[in-house]
Amino acid sequence: MRICIVLLLLSLSLPLNSHAKQMGVDYLAGEYSTSGIRVALQPMEPQRLPLWNLNWHLEASFNRWQQDAGDEHQQVNVLALSPVITRQFAALANKPLFWEFGIGVSLLDERLFAHKNMGSHFQFEDRIGVVLKVSDEHTLSLRYMHYSNAGLASNNPGMDFLSLSYRRGF
Repeated sequence: MRICIVLLLLSLSLPLNSHAKQMGVDYLAGEYSTSGIRVALQPMEPQRLPLWNLNWHLEASFNRWQQDAGDEHQQVNVLALSPVITRQFAALANKPLFWEFGIGVSLLDERLFAHKNMGSHFQFEDRIGVVLKVSDEHTLSLRYMHYSNAGLASNNPGMDFLSLSYRRGF
């Protein structure tokens, strides 16, 4: 748990820019009757990469996953920090449409969840998705997210989610 607190404090100490910060809420729908909520903070301005018109930023998030299966009710809390790469590829109704990709780190407070032994508290957070920039302050996104320990532990079943997200700049 100390590592979770250190990651959260580190992410909050990143450079802030009043036009670049975003906060978002995601609804997660996953396998085995799992669902969740994810609150994410983008504490830095997107930075341009010298390749292929790519941008990148960091994102810190807190997730709460739950499973309701019959009389069983399980929850797990997840803290994550991910670098995210984005690139505009089209426009939809004159609004920019971006793809995003990221691989970061996450910590689960429980290893056992949804009838799975996740193998370790440490997991990677992988994502691929599309982002619609509705205005300068509002975005909507749809993404696939995968959590696993990449074989660093003997058990590595992973968890998969579809995520619908709303972000607002402040």
